Amino acid sequence: MKKTKLSIILLFFSFLFATAQTDKKIGLVLSGGGALGYAHVGVIQALEEHGISPQYIAGTSMGAIVGVLYADGYMPDSILSIVKEEKLNKVRNLFNIRNIRYNTGASSHKALLKVLGDKLSTDTFEKLKKEYHVCVTDLDRGEYEIVDSGNKLTEYVVASASIPGVFETEIIDSTTYVDGGVLNNLPAQALREKCDVVIGVDVLPYLEKSKGNTAVSVVAWSIRMMQHQNSMPGRNLCDFIIEPDAIRTYNEFSFEKYQEIYRNGYDTMNAYLNQHPELIQQCGGTFKITDKE
Repeated sequence: MKKTKLSIILLFFSFLFATAQTDKKIGLVLSGGGALGYAHVGVIQALEEHGISPQYIAGTSMGAIVGVLYADGYMPDSILSIVKEEKLNKVRNLFNIRNIRYNTGASSHKALLKVLGDKLSTDTFEKLKKEYHVCVTDLDRGEYEIVDSGNKLTEYVVASASIPGVFETEIIDSTTYVDGGVLNNLPAQALREKCDVVIGVDVLPYLEKSKGNTAVSVVAWSIRMMQHQNSMPGRNLCDFIIEPDAIRTYNEFSFEKYQEIYRNGYDTMNAYLNQHPELIQQCGGTFKITDKE
């Protein structure tokens, strides 16, 4: 009986909030983070289950890849299917090793270009189902750029994921681009003036107690620290910041652990929504009703 009364109360408030907030413009900003970016898929899954479907998307690097698929109409389960079908969980399938003496990166973009070419319904920003913004770093001018229009969508997404030294640079209209995360790992600047509510997802939260016992770990944590700092302006523009912590167990190259990382993002978002019901309220979402006592 108590469970029934609770369900009725939750349904009433869910209806009240949804009818009051459906005109809100919701933005979602997805950070870079390599394989850790698979947590974005779990975050989106949790948001959708709560009736929250952002119509404005911005992303950097892996956040740009997940973001463009979502903006093109793919739901989380379909994105996970693409990862499995295209073997994007296998490092050897993601990297096409080249001689760095004669190329601008250790790997080409062959795998990513194929996936985007096969799966995206359009190569034009304006034809996506959601408004989409991608952050890239202009290597010639030394500044980040946020792109949201034109018919070179795939090229800019690839450029946004061009990790310096790992992947070759991307040249678009005579300009050389590399990973957007070099200068802006959380490009909320693209959405702040457009949206009533901006949700930021940072899969590279800085952990104070880092493991710096080897040269490699010191370099890795130093890079993460720099990315955290360049994401601060964007973080400060968000109304809500979600920080999946898969980084505690996995790293940017743990592609084979995509399901676990996805689950981490899903659980983190659900926990955050439980602790911050105002997010659901402001976004016109619905409260999930479970059978738990």
